[in-house]
Amino acid sequence: MVPLPSRPVYTRSRGLRQTGCPVTPCREWKSLDAKIACRDVWKLYGKDPEGFLAAHNGEPPDDAIAGDGYIPAVRHASLEVFPGEILVIMGLSGSGKSTLVRCLSRLIEPTAGEVLFDGQDLLKMPAKELIEIRRHKMGMVFQHFALLPHRTVLQNVAFPLEVQGIDRGTREKRALDVIELVGLKGRDGYYPRELSGGQQQRVGIARSLAVEPDVWFLDEPFSALDPLIRREMQDEFLRLQTMLQKTIAFITHDFDEAIRLADRIAIMNEGRIVQIGSPEELVTRPANDYVANFTRDVAREKLLTVASVMEASPESAALSDTTVRPTDKVADVARLIIDSERPLRVADDTGRTIGAVSRAHVLDVLFSVEADAHG
Repeated sequence: MVPLPSRPVYTRSRGLRQTGCPVTPCREWKSLDAKIACRDVWKLYGKDPEGFLAAHNGEPPDDAIAGDGYIPAVRHASLEVFPGEILVIMGLSGSGKSTLVRCLSRLIEPTAGEVLFDGQDLLKMPAKELIEIRRHKMGMVFQHFALLPHRTVLQNVAFPLEVQGIDRGTREKRALDVIELVGLKGRDGYYPRELSGGQQQRVGIARSLAVEPDVWFLDEPFSALDPLIRREMQDEFLRLQTMLQKTIAFITHDFDEAIRLADRIAIMNEGRIVQIGSPEELVTRPANDYVANFTRDVAREKLLTVASVMEASPESAALSDTTVRPTDKVADVARLIIDSERPLRVADDTGRTIGAVSRAHVLDVLFSVEADAHG
């Protein structure tokens, strides 16, 4: 139905979210070529943004931007999204996150910079070639489902394939496959008005997957849903990603959603990317107060892994026979560790001892959480 990738991809199962984790994946994600990337991207609104940037050698100071009446939606943004990775881009309203993602797909023309798709600069690409990439290699899901009200679920999902000129039988077969994939089997004849909000969003997701895109852009796709339905859709999203291993840029303003879904998170403020890292890195090593404010209410024991708190060079003779993994969440193994008289052994996938975690390590995490909760 949906072909799985044959090339290496960025996956949670390889332990790649823990920077410095002794568990070595078969291929580090940093050795992969970025599926999509941007370099020094600017998006300025104003009278002559290109000329303004050129006059300042691409480095205009803030006072010049404001003084000359320009509005910087994106400033000097650089990032990479690797095959199979979920990169969540987040920030407050007006931070530039949606504009940046639209620049990545060239739905909005950047003022300056490079946007690379499989190493090709989209900004230098002829319009016809760009349209083909959008039609065949990019999928997009937005907060507002934008379903066609006069078309059934089947017709909505098949619509991108219809635009491609694919015959009716082939496109409807493919549409039925992805309708089943998102859990809407049997509802292909329904109209959007006959579906709940969560079901409508599933249709939007199915439509975006119908073209089997390499890259998936999702702009706050669940933010309009009720909390319970939103949680269900997050679960559904993770289930689909486990199966499909798409390269994903996902926008949200909700840090809880970000840490639940992301391999890495890019936080934006006033058009700038202020920090990119794993959820664990952002919580333990925030770049500034702006990032720290996002992570302040996070239950750290549920986010931090054993790898982040363990001792790397333990005395083997002093360890308990009980073993935990470096990727285990502290919250999941806290009781086991606290009840043990001796530190627990931390072992990699081969069974090799790579560290130890003690009662003191866990209590440090729990007490720091309590201290944060009380200011």
